Amino acid sequence: MMSGGGAPEYDVVLAHDYLGQFGGAERVVEEMCGIFPDAPIYTSYYSPERTFDFFRTRDVRTTFLDKAPGIGGHHKAYLALYPLAFSRLRLPSCRVVLSSSTSFAKGVPIPQGAAHVCYCNSPMRFAWDFDSYVEHDSGVGGMARAAARIAMGPLRRWDLATNDAVDIFIANSHNIADRIKRIYGRDSVVVYPPVAVDDFEPSAVHDDYYLVVSRLAGYKRVDLAVKACTQTGRRLIVVGDGPVRASLEQMAGPTVEFLGRASDEEVRTRMARCRALLFCGEEDFGITPVEAMACGRPVVAYGAGGAVETVVDGVTGVHFGAHTVESLIAAIERLEATTIEGTDCVRRAHEFAPQVFRARLLEIVAAAAAGNPRESALETGQ
Repeated sequence: MMSGGGAPEYDVVLAHDYLGQFGGAERVVEEMCGIFPDAPIYTSYYSPERTFDFFRTRDVRTTFLDKAPGIGGHHKAYLALYPLAFSRLRLPSCRVVLSSSTSFAKGVPIPQGAAHVCYCNSPMRFAWDFDSYVEHDSGVGGMARAAARIAMGPLRRWDLATNDAVDIFIANSHNIADRIKRIYGRDSVVVYPPVAVDDFEPSAVHDDYYLVVSRLAGYKRVDLAVKACTQTGRRLIVVGDGPVRASLEQMAGPTVEFLGRASDEEVRTRMARCRALLFCGEEDFGITPVEAMACGRPVVAYGAGGAVETVVDGVTGVHFGAHTVESLIAAIERLEATTIEGTDCVRRAHEFAPQVFRARLLEIVAAAAAGNPRESALETGQ
């Protein structure tokens, strides 16, 4: 993409918090790799079996945390060490460091002369919204929670101190842009994450079940979907795994089925045939609702966070306003009384296609590589 005399070793170097989850942030990094195929990825640790197979073909470079005992399954236990781990990274000379950050990658040391573009999935939620982050996480006990709360002060100070090294913030939604402004005092460009909408297509066959596709963590609020469908006798299929699965299974009635992790193909089939996707957490953006809409299926979504920007109430789904079972049931009933056109869902989903993400990101990175001042680069990206 870029060239010049006295060229640095790389045009672009990528940085990401960690490669140990099957999440939306990892899908974003996968897309970044497609845009910048020669870019190495610097990250705290890499567990190939715990993230997408795509990264097995990439040049992944890790910190000392990669050798920490059990980090793949217990990465939160090393929370206090991530700032140190990233501070010890030495990136090669490059024109642009493109970090994908929900927590620590934003703090990676930047080589002399390089610009730093940070694609911010969110300011570190566990540090700035600690109580709401762990409220529904049964895996965090009282003593561990108290110790973690004490550690949040230094993490918040570190998070603020690393802002000056970022030349351009990209927010993954207007929701996150507002958080960046409130917490960091910085403006940002909004570029929605890429969603592989062309991998999904509507089905002529629709079954009478609701669907959840999610990592089973407490803050995802899958418990609301399980309780609502158990209480009303509606059929629910839950795809995904995570630390609260056992507790969810205990509260589930006979109409709720847990499939665990499923292949991409099975997820696409389940989405295309479901009555609607239930999306109960407050997410920074939330890729899953867009995937469901790409299948022509409506979404019942909690009316906060990124879902407000993706799901059009009354057109591609419905919102519910409170994190209660009663509010979710009322929204499901409203959906069942509303005519949702599959073509409207598909049309909306394609507004978040990868080609839109690629064009915007290339434009912003090119502006940064050209040495534009921070304000000019922001204007270019808007």
